Amino acid sequence: MRFVEIKSEDQQALLSLHRARDFVVRQRTQLINMVRSLAAEFGITIARGVARAIDFAKGIIEGKQSGLPELAQDVLRVLSRQLVDLHNRLGWYEITMRIQARLSRQAQLLQTIPGVGPVTASAVAATIGSGHQFKSGREFAAWLGLTPRNHSSGGKERLGRITKMGDRYLRQLIVVGMTSRVRQVANYPERADPWLTKLLHRKPARLATVAMANKTARIMWAVLTRNEPYKPHAA
Repeated sequence: MRFVEIKSEDQQALLSLHRARDFVVRQRTQLINMVRSLAAEFGITIARGVARAIDFAKGIIEGKQSGLPELAQDVLRVLSRQLVDLHNRLGWYEITMRIQARLSRQAQLLQTIPGVGPVTASAVAATIGSGHQFKSGREFAAWLGLTPRNHSSGGKERLGRITKMGDRYLRQLIVVGMTSRVRQVANYPERADPWLTKLLHRKPARLATVAMANKTARIMWAVLTRNEPYKPHAA
């Protein structure tokens, strides 16, 4: 069992901001799914994406869907107002996180790593601090549940899926950041990491994403413990 360092009050306050943001994101997703399902009952299809759902909700509030029964319009209007309010509230959380990330040296150091933004950086810095409680980057990656399960026996090495035994929130943030990097390989191949490009030629995109998340977690540990920015060639 791996224990983290005792957190300061400032770290706890920053983590409370992350927990509240995560809660609002889940609430927004639930409301979007509800609005989609109710609209589908009347033959209205909302395109995928949060932005499309917000645009539809604003249209409902403004009365653009006049062909619906009056009762259905009232129900959708109430849900749409809740959805737009949550969306605006989420913007405040993200702006506050960006401001806090600028005030933390550890978060600034983590943001020098490709694919790590202010939200991920502030969450990692607030959770593990300096990272000295881990002996290596692999221990930190294992603590996050990003290392594969070992099913080796009889001298044959067999590695399965990742354990997912650690902090789900941190793991999710890192994987989402690496998913963005994998997508950039197709759009901007000249900017892509050569290691990632070679990996995508051999493995499916999902496996490459998890492998990059594992590698990034190890780099995070090195950046925090050494207290210096990320250096691509040294890594």
